[in-house]
Amino acid sequence: MELDFINNVNEFDESVVRLYNFNKEEAILFRDLIKTVIIENTTRLDLSKVPFIENRNCNLILGHFKTDEGILSSDHKTFYCALTKEAYITIISLLEPFCTKETKGYQYLYDIDNPIDFLFSPAGTW
Repeated sequence: MELDFINNVNEFDESVVRLYNFNKEEAILFRDLIKTVIIENTTRLDLSKVPFIENRNCNLILGHFKTDEGILSSDHKTFYCALTKEAYITIISLLEPFCTKETKGYQYLYDIDNPIDFLFSPAGTW
């Protein structure tokens, strides 16, 4: 599984933090990390410390927030995903299809009015 940031993916100056190039087993590991670390233990998940994720040009830290803000960054190198517990529970359900079979589909992991989207895509496409 790889993590990267793509700036200005469309004419609206929107950008994407993308998890890609993974198989069903890695999708399961990622889903289980979110369940255990974020939802159950209510601690932050620093993806640079996850052995099966290769950070290409950025790092992403997932954590709890009082409101759903999405992914934020001041330098386009370190990103923070600020979501409520309920939003992470929704992400778990969005990850399920990738955990049951190999697929070339993709999924945006939240729908928030934010200029940075969070893309989960085995093939890296959208």
